[in-house]
Amino acid sequence: MTTTYAADRAETRHLTTATATYGYRRLGPTGGVPLVLVLRFRGTIDHWDPELLDVLAAERDVIVFDNRGLGHSTGEPADSVEGLADGVIDFIDGLGLREADLLGWSLGGYVAQGVALRRPELVRRLVIAGSGPGGAIPGMPRMSERTWQTATKPENVDDDFLYLFFPEDEAGLRSLRRLDTRLSESKASLTPAALAAQMRAAATFGGYWDRVEELTLPILVANGAHDVMIDAWGSWVMSQKLPNSKLVIYGDAGHGFLFQHAADFGREVLTFLA
Repeated sequence: MTTTYAADRAETRHLTTATATYGYRRLGPTGGVPLVLVLRFRGTIDHWDPELLDVLAAERDVIVFDNRGLGHSTGEPADSVEGLADGVIDFIDGLGLREADLLGWSLGGYVAQGVALRRPELVRRLVIAGSGPGGAIPGMPRMSERTWQTATKPENVDDDFLYLFFPEDEAGLRSLRRLDTRLSESKASLTPAALAAQMRAAATFGGYWDRVEELTLPILVANGAHDVMIDAWGSWVMSQKLPNSKLVIYGDAGHGFLFQHAADFGREVLTFLA
């Protein structure tokens, strides 16, 4: 399938450590502090919108990877947020990076916070997208039963993603079709064992609400006002506790705001990181 996106032509590389062989891609100019992207629930590197990746890679050294046992990677899939953070740290250390910026989306936002809390010297700047501190947040609306049931179906189709990520179908379909180039070849998805492990990770995560103030590094928090997965209230109240943060809310978007507004959000990230 032909594509106009450089991200769709990036080579899939592999890095082997003591615990896994990680599939990853590296885009953009080398040098400086790399930007490592940390995935959502059920996501693989083939589920990053190439339009967003191209915006980021125009100025930054961007790295996307699959954690242990997910997508293009081997190893035992983690069944906790801390275990997923272990994988991120193992991968970054395996690349020989002494410092990185992190962008975590959804479940990846929890994981990225865990990395920054455990290894503060490793993370220079942090972007928390469509996420929050997790756990018992005062006033936080609960995820609906429909949302959880849809998110955990054995297989998701377009209508599921439109409900979970996009309040406006046309914008959502444009993003979904941009994913087709990679997904039509890889058919990437999580194995039943990996999905079960991520469900346990999401269900048992106690949250970082009581530790948010420890995150003193510069942080960009962003979400869509209509996020049915992780309500934007979590982003708002988290930003009030963070000592060094900026908050961006997209009023016409949901959990997939970073794909619906790929150009605008990409520029926000680049400006923040600079």
